[in-house]
Parts: sequence; C-alpha cells; structure tokens
Amino acid sequence: MSDSPYDEMHGRDDGTRECYRPYVDWLSRQSAGRLEQKRAEADAMFHRVGITFAVYGQEEGSERLIPFDVVPRVLPNAEWRRLERGLAQRVRALNAFIHDIYHDQRILAAGVIPAEQVLCNAQYRPEMQGLDVPGGIYAHVAGIDIVRDSQGEFRVLEDNLRVPSGVSYMLENRKMMMRLFPELFAANRVAPVDHYPEVLLDELRGVAPAGVVDPTVVLLTAGAHNSAYFEHAFLAQQMGIELVEGQDLFVRDEVVFMRTTRGPRRVDVIYRRIDDDFLDPLVFRPDSMLGVPGLLTAYRAARVTIANAIGTGVADDKSIYPYVPAMIRFFLAEEPIIENVPTWILRQPEDRDYALAHLKDLVIKEVHGAGGYGMLIGPAATRAEIEEFRLRIRANPERYIAQPTLALSTCPTFVAAGLAPRHIDLRPFVLSGRGVTIVPGGLTRVALREGSLVVNSSQGGGTKDTWVLET
Repeated sequence: MSDSPYDEMHGRDDGTRECYRPYVDWLSRQSAGRLEQKRAEADAMFHRVGITFAVYGQEEGSERLIPFDVVPRVLPNAEWRRLERGLAQRVRALNAFIHDIYHDQRILAAGVIPAEQVLCNAQYRPEMQGLDVPGGIYAHVAGIDIVRDSQGEFRVLEDNLRVPSGVSYMLENRKMMMRLFPELFAANRVAPVDHYPEVLLDELRGVAPAGVVDPTVVLLTAGAHNSAYFEHAFLAQQMGIELVEGQDLFVRDEVVFMRTTRGPRRVDVIYRRIDDDFLDPLVFRPDSMLGVPGLLTAYRAARVTIANAIGTGVADDKSIYPYVPAMIRFFLAEEPIIENVPTWILRQPEDRDYALAHLKDLVIKEVHGAGGYGMLIGPAATRAEIEEFRLRIRANPERYIAQPTLALSTCPTFVAAGLAPRHIDLRPFVLSGRGVTIVPGGLTRVALREGSLVVNSSQGGGTKDTWVLET
C-alpha cells in the first residue's frame, strides 16, 4: 500500500478529478481575499447562532466554535451509491448482531465471535436479554466513520451506535455554504440534505410501540452542560418535538409521561442522547440525576421505544469492530461491500506480539476510547510515549486494538497560508426504522493542523460541507 495519501481533488497526474472540475473552475476566479472574507462571515454567523461544542477537561470549560472550511468535499454519484449500499449492509448486519446476542446468541454458539468478547463487555446489558424491540431495530441512528486509503478505497474506521453526534454540523454547514456561495449551487447539482430531520422523525415514529397510531416523540438530553447540547436543541426544533430532560418525564403504570402545562402527556418514543448508565437510576447508576426512574420497566413492557436501544453500545466497541465483516457473512450471507481497516486485536498473543514489535508504525486505540483520546499515533509519538503505551498494553492487552497508520485522503483546505491539503474523514448517518435511509452526504471532518491525522473537533479538527453530486 502506498504511503502517499489519496488527493480528493487532484489525480495522480495532477489533473482535476471530474467531480471537482466545475468547482475548481469557479475557485480559480476567486481571490484569497474573498475567501477569507467569506470564512470570517461564516465564523460570525456560527457564533451568532450559537453553533459551539463544550470542551471537557480544560480549565476554561469553554464553548468553542468548530472551525468551518469553505472548500467543500465533493463525491461523485457513483461513488456515493456504492458507499450507500455498503453502509446499509453494515447497519443491517449490526442490528442483526445486537438482536442475536440478546436472544439466541447463534453467532456466539458458532464461534464466530468469542463469547467472552460480548458477554464480558462493559457495554453488554443483561437487562436486555429476551427483550423484543419494534422491528428488531436497535441502532436507529448510526454514524459510520469512513476513510479513504492511499489506493482510493473507502474503509470503515469506526461504528458509532450509542449516541452518534455531528449531524447538526452537516446541516448547518450546508446552509452556510448556500448562504455564502449561492452561485455554486446554481452551477452544481448537489443532492440536498435538509430533509434529514423529517426523515429521522418519520423513522422514529415508525418504531413506536404496537398499536400507537399517532406517537409522541421526544428528545432526551442531559442538559445545557452537555458538549452536544446545541445539536440536541437544534434537532428537536427541526423535528418539531419536545426537548426534555429526565426530570420532565415520569413513569406510571409502566407508561412514560411528560409533564406539560396541560397535565401529563404520554410519550411513545424517546430519542435519547444520554448513555445507558444514566437512563434509569433504579437499574443502572443509582446516583444518576439525568434519567427517568422506572424507564426500563416501561421499556420491557413494550410501552415505549428508546432510540437507540439500550445495550446497543456493545456493537460499537472497538474490540467488536474487527468482527463486523464476519457478522455480514454470518447474518446476511454476503461479502462486505466496504472493508474494515486492517486491525490487530491485542488480547490475542500473536497480534499483541506484532503490535509491540511495531509500535512506532501503528495507531493504538483504547477499545472504549472516543474523541481522539486514549490513542497512540506511532509515527508522531515520542520514544517516551511509545514506551508508556508498551507498558499499558502489557498490563491490559484486552483494552487495546492496533491499526496501520493510514495515509488518510486529503482535500484542499483554506488555512492561514492559503489553500493547502489536509487529512479528512467522513461520517455518514444511517437511519433505520421502516427501512434504511441515508441522506446523501455526511459530516466531513478535517485535521486542520498540518500533517495531523486526528480530525476530532475536541483535538482541533474542523468540518467541511460534503457534496454528493446528483449526476
């Protein structure tokens, strides 16, 4: 595999890729001053609207603006269609896997995945055993992180199935681009994304408990201190549903109700944006002030649907990720359309020995890590950092996986020095309910630091608008 990253805009011969040609033609007529002015306008508007995220573990506890890049990432229609098929396939298999481990456990009995990897996983919830959920759908909203390797092949880097975030930035980035550069959308047939809230609401209503004709859907948030609170409030407003906290809900006779000025109102579907541990203090963390006492009782009685389902997190654990291609073969009898990134499972002695011998060349990730934390990027690490991880791996190998240091694809990005290549990934959002729907595009995240491979907003990353061309 070549170490040279795939350039999204330019081919190997330095020619412009066909999908970018109209945009590059337009770009050649723009001055750096105009682009800088438009970027400043975007920053001012994002600040005015309040599109920020909280940074944990920092003294300032600040609300930060996620940097927005005015150069879009463009995908041709044929590439997107293949991605779409691969994403739908993957999420169908993941939903089948979650249903199976909480019911017959056929995949464990067949030895496809070691039983202890699932049953001893911190995200496995025995309380879900034998519980049927509407349509067998557990991951109603999935954010699948996609990267492109140096050969131009898309690969899945990570599955986010608990409370995947970022869709609000996908929607706001598009609105911003249309406001700043309306002429671009007149000249390019870019597939729309603004119908995402409508599709999400339809899918959520479609998984309401049996017999409910006109379901009431709410979005459950941990509150204004949560790093993704802007997104929670934004999506609730866009869907026209109530944004609630745990104290706004109560359970009576195995039914969930919402407190309103007109008295209690039954709730049928909860789009939850808080983790399992905090959902019901009677079952999970007793010190949780965020959840609803008795919620699991109503859930087990099939009186309310929770999206995503409790216990879904076992399938987005990084120790389970290496087995997703095997899930696709086992449950769907198909070959994966999008492959994983090659992965070493460090609980396995051979894989561990290989990783320990090649730490300077690999990326090491904690299986429960998120946000770009708890990881080692070997080529960018100091000798001391490598030796520290060596000790960690030897002490607790089951906590880590290893992957090659991928030369993530690059896309021109407007930085202080002008246009320069920066590494990117893509998080499309897959919605499951009555069917499987994927709004064309997703959130493109960009590592703004030169040479950096970490795109997470908490680590200084930014975002781009993602264009899928309709023709």
